[in-house]
Amino acid sequence: MKKVMFILLVAVSVSVFANGNNGKLGIGDKAVLTDVKMEDVTGAKISIADAKKENGILVLFSCNTCPFVMQWEGRYPDLKAWADKNKVGMVVLNSNHQKHDSDESLEAMRTHAKGKGYNFYYLLDKESAVANAFGGQTTPHAFLFNSKMELAYKGAIDDSYKSAEDVKQPYLKDAISNLSGGKEIVVTETKPVGCSIKRKIE
Repeated sequence: MKKVMFILLVAVSVSVFANGNNGKLGIGDKAVLTDVKMEDVTGAKISIADAKKENGILVLFSCNTCPFVMQWEGRYPDLKAWADKNKVGMVVLNSNHQKHDSDESLEAMRTHAKGKGYNFYYLLDKESAVANAFGGQTTPHAFLFNSKMELAYKGAIDDSYKSAEDVKQPYLKDAISNLSGGKEIVVTETKPVGCSIKRKIE
């Protein structure tokens, strides 16, 4: 247990940009690279625009191996169901370019997705293009866009990576509900918690 906590603390300490030249979308900014096709674990080529639904799209940066993802990903299918209910699309991107030839490869993604019962698009973000354009920092890191593809929320999924039972502030679910209901999103940005994205460095 101590070893796991040490790994998590180290991951938090390095959850910063690996490249200071990355873009960074602010609340209200338009999504970029929405038509870029990325390979899904099924072999299909999917863009963010393809996955968008009536009320918008959730783009979630994730991976196979981060301890924080391992704590949160059991909630991903429920998050997908919540997004579907509110007519919001969902894609999960793996932008860990530095590890795309090892434990974050497309083949490893396929194995991981099957083992975890993923029921959503899990796409390979080649050369960290989308992560760099959005300013994705960590795995996980959520970016929620409205029907006009304007950024409505970004940050953490909720306030407890350790346990769904301990969640007091379901930031992302609240944002999705308010977005679909035409209500103001009270909390539009939170600090992402997770491992740094192992992005491509020029």
